[in-house]
Amino acid sequence: MRPEQEFAVSPVAKSLAEAYVHPGVAWPRLVVDGDRPVGFLMAFLDIDWNDDGGSVIRSGLWRLNIAAGEQGRGYGRFAVRSVAEEIRRRGGRELYVTWHPGEHGPENFYLGLGFRDTGERSEGETVGVLALDGPDGSTGPS
Repeated sequence: MRPEQEFAVSPVAKSLAEAYVHPGVAWPRLVVDGDRPVGFLMAFLDIDWNDDGGSVIRSGLWRLNIAAGEQGRGYGRFAVRSVAEEIRRRGGRELYVTWHPGEHGPENFYLGLGFRDTGERSEGETVGVLALDGPDGSTGPS
């Protein structure tokens, strides 16, 4: 990550520790180009998401780290598309994500992929959702 982005995402080591603690929920993956690692993603699958209206089951993108020198090359878009495909394969129809608001945060990236702000907040982060089944038959980010 670039130094100004570090506030917005946890280190990969913390993510892997969380994946170990939540083996039935976490879906960690290395993003590679050939044999070269360029990033890391971790999805959450079928979690019990508590909101003001009670409990709902959700799946989505928990973490996304793309190396500073690799950003802007489509790896993040590929990572989100991969998570969308896995959620869809498991029968899901929506992909959730949270992001830290701020000048150097990922909000524009997610909005550019078609996520919409739900108006919810989770631990101070914006909650976004992407429909995986569009009215024209399209699914997820292109």
